[in-house]
Amino acid sequence: MGLMRFLVTPPERLTDEVAQQAYVSGVDRATWETRATADGGELALHRAVSDSGNLHLPWPVEGRGWLTLSTGSLLEQPQPYLLPLELARGTVNQLRNQLADWQMIGLVPPEGIAAKVEEAVRCLAQAVVRQDDPPAAAQLSEEAIRIALDASDAVVAAYVEQALAARRRGGAKINTMLAGDLGAVPLDDATAGQFLAAFNAANVPVCWRETEAVEGRFAWTVPDAQIEWCRANGLKVCAGPLLQLDHRGLPDWLCLWEGDFDSVLSFVTEFVRAAVSRYRGKIDVWQCAARINTAETLKLTEEEKLRLTARALELVHSLDPKAATVVSFDQPWAEYMARRDIDFPPLHLADALIRAGLDLRGLILEVNCGYYPGGTLPRTLLEVSRQLDYWSALGLPLAISLCAPSGGEADPLAARPARVSPGPWTAKNQQAWIARYLPLVLAKSYVQGVLWSQLRDDQPHDFPHGGLFDRQGRPKLALRTLASIRQALLK
Repeated sequence: MGLMRFLVTPPERLTDEVAQQAYVSGVDRATWETRATADGGELALHRAVSDSGNLHLPWPVEGRGWLTLSTGSLLEQPQPYLLPLELARGTVNQLRNQLADWQMIGLVPPEGIAAKVEEAVRCLAQAVVRQDDPPAAAQLSEEAIRIALDASDAVVAAYVEQALAARRRGGAKINTMLAGDLGAVPLDDATAGQFLAAFNAANVPVCWRETEAVEGRFAWTVPDAQIEWCRANGLKVCAGPLLQLDHRGLPDWLCLWEGDFDSVLSFVTEFVRAAVSRYRGKIDVWQCAARINTAETLKLTEEEKLRLTARALELVHSLDPKAATVVSFDQPWAEYMARRDIDFPPLHLADALIRAGLDLRGLILEVNCGYYPGGTLPRTLLEVSRQLDYWSALGLPLAISLCAPSGGEADPLAARPARVSPGPWTAKNQQAWIARYLPLVLAKSYVQGVLWSQLRDDQPHDFPHGGLFDRQGRPKLALRTLASIRQALLK
């Protein structure tokens, strides 16, 4: 049994909630199942292995709220590590390594960045030699973190500016899809107009649960109307997910067949065939399956989930060969693996589908930022960039599904049992999050699509306050920012 221990200074920062969000990953970024305990300012992480690893956990940063920070790779040792110091060491090293990597491919660093990096290193060095005085070391570590994050933002801003300039040589706009999910209710004229100003594509939900609520009886009225509206307005059309392996995607009657995989496979085949046959030739991108890595419904094994996904991909390609086929993966950092006994991280499942020789044209990474459990913990810009690059190594185009909250209070229409992470999350902060993170995503040449996954808070939805229209149907500030980015950068 492996054990890592960390002293938290000041100790009041170590709450049970923070401890339950902490996890450890290896060199390959795979997350180990971890049991975390908090006791008197000491964080203990129990694992089944004793390999060195990186600790990740939410940490309050002055002026930024809570961000998930990471240590460097640490060996197990008898005495506890000082947590603020190790988070500072990890943050500073991540900055230095990424800056060096980007400079090797031609990044011109922003003015004064070398001095900022030196200042962060100096604070870190002073913290290291003051470890016999934990409060002093912690204060110096916090300063190193603050300086390193400021420098990281400057480096990412330079990268985004230069990468977008390279993609837009001659002033051309980027041919990347920016889509909004249309939801289950047709748009009124005012909402439709604002949608068209913000997006050049739309996702039409073809949800099995809604479409075949009664076995054998299909209801196509809403997707029929939405697809025709998209085509009439010149929008690229994405549809799906056809197979979403959770309680929001599967019809209730399917639970009668739990444990009977052959019957489940037969029902999946019938639904996918019916949907794709109906809309053949009208869809640009089919989202064949979603959340296969986090699904816990029907007691399916990982092999069975892969078989269902493979069947959906095969059927869609055979019935509508001109459309692109994609599969989405939830929580790409795999935080969920820390509290569940799962053999394969999401990237390994994606790799298995690719190696199977299926007609898989791309992957969607579902990043629901600021939610726990079931979402993605708040990440730095630099870490988001590193994670996207990590997934791009699979060699397929990526699309990113995004969502972030505009408030932290209870949301009775949210279906997933997720809480909003410590914020503050407000309408202005949601807008600021999009303004900072969306250009980074668009700067990546391998990202061919971005989807805002929730449109309206006044209709049932997955995550609290993640829509672009509030509970009264009024547009949020975030919608204006999406429209501005679309006008400035996209075709």
